[in-house]
Amino acid sequence: MRLPEQRQVVVAACRALLSTGLVRGTSGNVSVREPQSGLLAVSPSGADYLAMDPHDVAVMTDGGDILEGRLMPTTEAGLHLRIYRARPDVGAVVHTHSPFATTFAALREPVPAVHYILAKAATTVRVAPYERYGTPELAEACVRTLGTDHGVLLANHGVVAVGPDVAAAMGVAEAIEYTAEITWRARAIGAPIVLDDDQMVAVATDFARYGRAIRRDDA
Repeated sequence: MRLPEQRQVVVAACRALLSTGLVRGTSGNVSVREPQSGLLAVSPSGADYLAMDPHDVAVMTDGGDILEGRLMPTTEAGLHLRIYRARPDVGAVVHTHSPFATTFAALREPVPAVHYILAKAATTVRVAPYERYGTPELAEACVRTLGTDHGVLLANHGVVAVGPDVAAAMGVAEAIEYTAEITWRARAIGAPIVLDDDQMVAVATDFARYGRAIRRDDA
């Protein structure tokens, strides 16, 4: 079995998306890139996340060839492949239809930085132009709008979050959804104050140091 660890990570991530409400039913998809081989573990199309097992997860080349997997990969496999080709720094892609962020996507309105947690994704989460799901045009629009950010909205569709690993990509998806919800709630009361780019860059710099081991000269 190729990529057993990565395939198990994909299964766990899909179930986490379901349990956190970032997806409903069989919507959304997840992929992981194995750095040595460049092979991808990609979640299957239309699968029940609670019944899924690692054998259902497709193993693909970066050229799109399917090497293993009991089920066909997600219809958005091309989008995942296009991101990996454009972004060597990306080790995982998470695509959700989370309700608050997707509300902004339906409005074709960026998610503003009303909370510093959005720095995990970008200073502002931009909206890629609408293209039909599963098409090369959608993949191109996503990559073009994402740029060097870690999160982007797909107009009238959902969210794409990327990171060096699944935990990071999930964190980006959660940060976008949380900030979208806070923005929606704040607008029910008044006009939220948006943090400026300098403030968000400072936060992003701090985030980059999180979780690092303390260096001890006497260790």
